Amino acid sequence: MYHKKLKPFPKDFLWGASTSAYQVEGASLIHGKGPSCQDVKEIPAGTSGLDVCADHYHRYKEDIALMAEMGFKVYRFSISWARLLPEGTGRVNQEGIDFYNNVIDECLKYDIIPLVTMFHFDMPAALDERGSWSNADSVDWFVEFATLMYKSYGDRVKYWLTINEQNMLTLVGPVIGTLFIPEGCTNEIREIYQQNHHMLVAQAKAMVLCHEMVEGGKIGPAPNISLVYPASCKPEDVIASQNANAIRSWLYLDMSVYGVYNNLVWAYLENNDATPTFSPGDDVALKNGKPDFIGFNYYNTSTVEDYSLDDTDEQSSKSDQQDQRGEKGFFKGFRNPNLGSTEFGWEIDPVGFRSTAREIYSRYRLPLIVTENGLGAYDTLTEDGKIHDTYRIEYLRKHLEQIQLAITDGVEMMGYCPWSAIDLISTHEGAVKRYGFIYVDREEFDVKNLDRYRKDSFFWYKDVIASNGEKL
Repeated sequence: MYHKKLKPFPKDFLWGASTSAYQVEGASLIHGKGPSCQDVKEIPAGTSGLDVCADHYHRYKEDIALMAEMGFKVYRFSISWARLLPEGTGRVNQEGIDFYNNVIDECLKYDIIPLVTMFHFDMPAALDERGSWSNADSVDWFVEFATLMYKSYGDRVKYWLTINEQNMLTLVGPVIGTLFIPEGCTNEIREIYQQNHHMLVAQAKAMVLCHEMVEGGKIGPAPNISLVYPASCKPEDVIASQNANAIRSWLYLDMSVYGVYNNLVWAYLENNDATPTFSPGDDVALKNGKPDFIGFNYYNTSTVEDYSLDDTDEQSSKSDQQDQRGEKGFFKGFRNPNLGSTEFGWEIDPVGFRSTAREIYSRYRLPLIVTENGLGAYDTLTEDGKIHDTYRIEYLRKHLEQIQLAITDGVEMMGYCPWSAIDLISTHEGAVKRYGFIYVDREEFDVKNLDRYRKDSFFWYKDVIASNGEKL
């Protein structure tokens, strides 16, 4: 679809950026915080630990002031479950409560709307010891955590996100360091999707609770959504892309919005003897959860082809979230020859951003907010304190151009929160993979002075926000 004239970004468009607690805060085991799964996991070779990160815990005032300088309308951050509840349930850590009160108040001082992610890859280690999401009690654990957050912050926080990238937790949990498999498990797929089921029920109950406890509260999911293309017009490849889209994306949004399992995913689970067990009341709880909007993370699309049962080519189902992956009998990953890639090997597809937004809105007709989108790169600090990240500006500009086209297509876009506000620790590629508008002066194993520097993209994004997207 080609347009003669583009619609502007909405006047109340929420410009901002994102971080997550375990990747940015540091202070991982002090001031009463308990360990999370991220603190006790085996750190990927060649990457730093999470005890310091960007030290946002001690420098949040400086960081939020810089966000205000850019003109942020919203700041998306997550709350560490183990900082509020060191054992996951029961005892409350008041120092943790106070920290996020201070972060929220600092945002409001600059008229920045806090957008809080409730769970971002950091299950308390104490709950892992009790079975993590494998335990049906995890639903109640999450409800307890949600209740505490709403009571503590609901008077000021009106926008909430439930679970960050639940689909990635399910599909590539080992890469993220979050997957807990009980000893003696004989059907890993069934186990993983049972955990996923508990998360879905927990999310639905948290949405209901938000509407009950937070006056004017709005809440939505935040999965990683991107269209999956067929490798060709071969009918079997089209079927494969439908399979992959359902397993990767529609399962999570169908359940968030409608409270029912996607039929193609259910067929996949039946095929693997992996359909989840419903506890009494789960079906009602799932249908009662109603999101007000949909948050989604977008980095790139993927492409698949037919993968018949007699195909002798072996392709793993446990690869990185952005790598080619396959499920025999359902789809096989295919490298798209029409797309370039980042220096970390992730495909770049701005047009796919528009396609994905169009498809989500067409299916669910709820307002959309982009909760992550960004370019990880090796940034260089010059001797005069500059970071010339023209490549990041170009990446973000091309993606924002496609979002404006989606808006002109009739998609209701409410905001854009790229990853990330400041440099932080990448999930499995460490401190050297930088995403932020603000440079944090540290190396992988040398934290140096952690001074902040404004990148060229900082000034570009400031102009974008000030012009409400007219100046890209």
